[in-house]
Amino acid sequence: MTNAKKRAEDTCSLVYQCRLPLSTQTVNHLAELLRRHLKAIRSRWRILPPGKIAVIVLALLRHDQRLADMAGGNNVSESTVRRWRDELNGLLAAQAPRLDRALKKIAKQGGEVVLIDGTLIRTQRRTGKADRRNYSGKHRSHGLHFLALTDEKGRLIWISAARPGRTHDNTAARHDHILAHLRAAAGLGALADLGFRGLDNDVLDPVIVTGYIATRTHKLTRGEKEANRVLAVGRAPVEHGFAHLKNWRILTKLRTDPARATRLLRALLVLTNLEINR
Repeated sequence: MTNAKKRAEDTCSLVYQCRLPLSTQTVNHLAELLRRHLKAIRSRWRILPPGKIAVIVLALLRHDQRLADMAGGNNVSESTVRRWRDELNGLLAAQAPRLDRALKKIAKQGGEVVLIDGTLIRTQRRTGKADRRNYSGKHRSHGLHFLALTDEKGRLIWISAARPGRTHDNTAARHDHILAHLRAAAGLGALADLGFRGLDNDVLDPVIVTGYIATRTHKLTRGEKEANRVLAVGRAPVEHGFAHLKNWRILTKLRTDPARATRLLRALLVLTNLEINR
């Protein structure tokens, strides 16, 4: 018998443990969500209990574990794990707030300002001319563009649908009618970076503040520079919101289509808020 055959016969399935840095509250929320869904669709049986399924899906999202690895470690098929992931992502995404309701809730709670910004979630490059739309010249990378709103403390309150990476922040904001929704939520304004300049052209009563920009013919005055500095300080928490969202390593480089990416980001918004607000 050759050494190669001996090594082949001696191999066995090895399983290792990995710590999942999430609260029990998040696991229980996901498990209870699945239990209610199973009851609603009258599904009497799953190969694993809801609590175990919740842990598997959270491991996929938090650590970007491979489907095959999680399937092999739990004695189920890869397609089963994929189905669990998509099912729970859909249930979580359904809990994500709509833009108008999110803004009205902030206004009702006495909030005066929300923070708006766009981000690029990198994706794998695909072949063909259609993928050119996903190339962002600003980031020099392929990806999907998302808009997000946070409160003054940087807690995520809404996230947009996925759009091609080359989409400009203003274009996405106009498509989602951000300005109209802000005006509908009386007394609520927004702080944004210069990428949203020109979105709100109302000089007398603007609801979106973007700061000042220097041009060839106009240098910023000391007052304008100070206003930009104050605005930058006020906008800083929105970056904290994105940082919390991108702690989910599945966003390191997405391998999915835009429709599923939208559902995934909204599901992660719900999970992120569960972790932050616990």
